[in-house]
Amino acid sequence: MTPSTKDMTKANPKARTQMASQQAEDSPFLTDVQALRERARQHIEDGVLTAGYGLDPEVAVNILNAALATELVCTLRYRQHAFVATGINSEPIAAEFLVHSNEELGHADQIARRIVQLGGSPEMDPARLTGRSHAEYVTCDTLKEMIRENLIAERIAIESYREMIRFFGDRDPTTRHMLIGILATEEEHADELADLLS
Repeated sequence: MTPSTKDMTKANPKARTQMASQQAEDSPFLTDVQALRERARQHIEDGVLTAGYGLDPEVAVNILNAALATELVCTLRYRQHAFVATGINSEPIAAEFLVHSNEELGHADQIARRIVQLGGSPEMDPARLTGRSHAEYVTCDTLKEMIRENLIAERIAIESYREMIRFFGDRDPTTRHMLIGILATEEEHADELADLLS
């Protein structure tokens, strides 16, 4: 009785690699190169938006503008809290708020750049930011309230980004990758704030 191919590849990593190479040779990775070149020449004014882009760009831009509004509102809220925080333990916490504010602004910049790449315009009208933002702009009187409100906002952002990551999926892996990086920072913020709250 001869062992099956599956059994041989399980036991032999070299055989596994050879089979993978053979499969790669048997199936073409890309479209016909000539067709690829021709498609690239069409609608060149669309920049990154090739025929293979898997979403309606207007929908993608609209979702990202909501994320942008959220980041800008969070930037302002953290900054306001950093400057008005008072009390015996306020200095290191205010410094942490300022760090978070700067990181949120960095996220806003990333998102705005991606919106432009997708052919949209970043919505930064102050009169419209709070209406589009997932998180709220809340001023507080005590340090504990500030920490709590910022933690709530981070938890909202975490859920929002998880949904966006699922939505963009394989249809826009560049945006998904950017959002995964932002989500990781938001989770760090939430973790730090939860520690401060306790």
